[in-house]
Amino acid sequence: MFGDDFLAAEGYSTEGVPTASERRFPDGAEFRVEIPSVEGPRVLAEVVESAQRFGVTVNRVSQGSGAMLLSSAELHEMAEIGEEQGLEVSLFIGPRQEYDIGNHSRALDGASLAGQQRSVRQLRYALEDVARAVELGIRSFLIADIGLLSVLHDLQLKGELPDDIVWKVSVMQAPSNPASLRVIAGLGASTANIPSDTSLGELAEFRAASSIPLDLYVESPDAMAGVVRGQEMPDLIRVGAPLYVKFGLRNSRPLYPSGEHLVEEASAIAREKVHRAAVALEWVQRLAPELVQSKPGAVGLGLPTSRSEWSADAG
Repeated sequence: MFGDDFLAAEGYSTEGVPTASERRFPDGAEFRVEIPSVEGPRVLAEVVESAQRFGVTVNRVSQGSGAMLLSSAELHEMAEIGEEQGLEVSLFIGPRQEYDIGNHSRALDGASLAGQQRSVRQLRYALEDVARAVELGIRSFLIADIGLLSVLHDLQLKGELPDDIVWKVSVMQAPSNPASLRVIAGLGASTANIPSDTSLGELAEFRAASSIPLDLYVESPDAMAGVVRGQEMPDLIRVGAPLYVKFGLRNSRPLYPSGEHLVEEASAIAREKVHRAAVALEWVQRLAPELVQSKPGAVGLGLPTSRSEWSADAG
């Protein structure tokens, strides 16, 4: 690599990257690409079109406003698109405290509570939110509450929910250390966000602690540190594999809860995220072309189905 050769010749050490991970996704790949904040079928269609234009494989999209704010028709349409494209569609579970009548989660010292479910009342609605989306074909959900994660995983183990659902722990519940990651994995997390400002050394610590896939923003919104580190993606993948590399967008407006009033902005933001992914993938090709990305429909993805026959009544 040009930079390494020059720096080494000048007497600078270039051996600061931790040992590469030997873990992989079930298909043998080291990484997958995720586009977050895909707030409905119109934005999802924009992601698909942009991915085709830039020649990018998007393995997963996620949505932050919540499944509860999408109509049955919209949920079914997102499932259809995801199934057709072989990509996972992960929806946030609602309701959550930031949408509730209580004020603590909107106070400065209560921000960490925003994504959690408050009381049995919200847990009840959250379980119904999952059941409704599963009936319409969704097979991946974002969770920011360890109690909800535990309950849903127990239901899945008892056969009350399909066994192919992916439980994705949100960055709003991101573990700050490897011990917390192990707790989350033990509660049933299929995959987990870690903080977007995680260093390579810290990433190696997380990877050593658990085999579950990690989700890491290589670019994040301002509210989540505003990092822009797409050029680091080869090193991040080597150390963190199996790794979902996520593309938020610095210097863009917040979108939650989204809707028709924000759909044009949400679409423009999504298009630029795919563009950022395309540029970061150029860095992978330049610096580490041996790294393998999963193909569409890869095993282990929470792929939606437009032909779901599961119902809450049937279990």
